[in-house]
Amino acid sequence: MKVRWSRTLPAQPSSVTVIKDAAGRYFASFVLDTDPAADATRMPDTGQAVGIDLGVAHFAVLSDGTKIESPRFLRRAEKKLKKAQRELSRKQKGSKNREKARLKVARAHAKVADARHEFHHQLSTQLIRDNQAIGVEELAVNGLARTRLAKSVHDAGWSAFVHMLEYKAARYGRTLVKIGRFEPTSQTCSACGTKDGPKPLHVRQWTCTACGTLHDRDHNAAINVKTAAGLAASACGAPVRPGLVPAQRAETGRHGSPPETCAA
Repeated sequence: MKVRWSRTLPAQPSSVTVIKDAAGRYFASFVLDTDPAADATRMPDTGQAVGIDLGVAHFAVLSDGTKIESPRFLRRAEKKLKKAQRELSRKQKGSKNREKARLKVARAHAKVADARHEFHHQLSTQLIRDNQAIGVEELAVNGLARTRLAKSVHDAGWSAFVHMLEYKAARYGRTLVKIGRFEPTSQTCSACGTKDGPKPLHVRQWTCTACGTLHDRDHNAAINVKTAAGLAASACGAPVRPGLVPAQRAETGRHGSPPETCAA
């Protein structure tokens, strides 16, 4: 069997597994031990931290303002996929022509999946290389996949991307913090911390009613993800979490009862 090596093996493998996918391609998967010290030299410490807001309009928006466009691999190949699927449906079941048509459909889908997989790998490696700590929001992908955005959600592949961030962060000594999906990152002003209420998806910019700051919806959410993950840096560069605001003297005690006074 002819072999096309994707990379050289860094060590002697302990086992190998050969698989065949639906498109008729063979892949060899090797199991081997890597040197953590060698991995550390490949990714030196950077001291940088970033928050990531994943979305549909843009695949990701970073807390530093960088916007990464969504490639929409499935959308771009949709016309070709439909044509191949129609040709398959016209073939007689059990015939050789149907098997040829099935392979054509499988290869078209494999091409889309491979392009998405490569995009996830390149972006996740770049983020891990450039940042010491990363904050990302846990998304309810199963719930979003039942809405009208289902095709765009599946096309983005957020779960696979976050999984790559997880194992690469563990391998190269980075910190990955996932915040809860119910954190109001899109509702909170990143400048003053005021919660301004929910907003429909078509609202891409909004002005804080408390401080008057004009926010880009996704950039503001990315900053809030970074803050909620505890990755916001102080003036000396140390990571800090938002501090607690002490209650006023008149607000202490039980609600509805007058404040107590101490006898001399």
